[in-house]
Amino acid sequence: MNAPLPTKASPYAAPAMALVNKMTRAALAQPDRAMSFQGAPGANSHIAALNFDPDCLPMPCFSFADAIDAVKEGRAARAIIPIENSHNGRVADIHFLLPESGLAITGEHFMEIHHHLMALGDGPYRAVISHPQALGQCRHRLRADGLVPMDHADTAGAAATVFEQQDPGLAAIAPEMAAELYGLKIVAREIEDARDNMTRFVVLAKDALDPATIEGPAMTTFVFEVRNIPAALYKALGGFATNGVNMTKLESYQKGAAFAATEFYADILGAPGQPAVDRALEELGFYSKHLRMLGTYPQARERG
Repeated sequence: MNAPLPTKASPYAAPAMALVNKMTRAALAQPDRAMSFQGAPGANSHIAALNFDPDCLPMPCFSFADAIDAVKEGRAARAIIPIENSHNGRVADIHFLLPESGLAITGEHFMEIHHHLMALGDGPYRAVISHPQALGQCRHRLRADGLVPMDHADTAGAAATVFEQQDPGLAAIAPEMAAELYGLKIVAREIEDARDNMTRFVVLAKDALDPATIEGPAMTTFVFEVRNIPAALYKALGGFATNGVNMTKLESYQKGAAFAATEFYADILGAPGQPAVDRALEELGFYSKHLRMLGTYPQARERG
């Protein structure tokens, strides 16, 4: 049995759609408080938005691109986007969407992720639906229990679909809030494979923060493409080592289908305006075809 594919007319299951409409109306009435997120009400990103700013008005969006567009078009002041998980790696599409969005990273938020198995009743279950990230974070448990994983657009949306279909043989993996919102029974709690399951979110806004106004430790994120010369990456990164700037993340990804150019996504400790960071970025720029700053923001969690 396959979960229904979303359509443009109704991207969410009916139980979620009513909540989406209600939350969207509230957010549109006060866009300065609105924070867009990807997923149905009850998704981890919904919870992260409320944790990051309890006074915000969360605005559900079907895709990451939709959540980013809400900020670009002024319907929301900020978006909160999951960017990486401690056990399942980076979130698909984000490294492509962020550099092209024109938005700036203005904050980060770390949240422990707990996945619960929920359904209409006690089973047995033929299949379990959820977002690919959640399925990946529970893959050992699902395999051990003989449960067939099936991809869905998001975790909470999967829970809404289970309720909508009224199929006792179908279960979902989602946060506890989703079970409460959609009237499902949690049949197994915290089924994630690792106890230290953590997701990092970034907060996006139209205007970047002034690095000079940030109190305490700061993070800076940027993307770059090195020039086509021997040892360009080695030379480009050498400035961070010689200037004592800690690079906490460096990831590569291919841009386009030609596999001709590799983009790099990086996080460093520090901010432009600090002499060591300025020297390191200057050297990086010399060996790069392009360098795009994505934002400097307060560090939410100590690295190292």
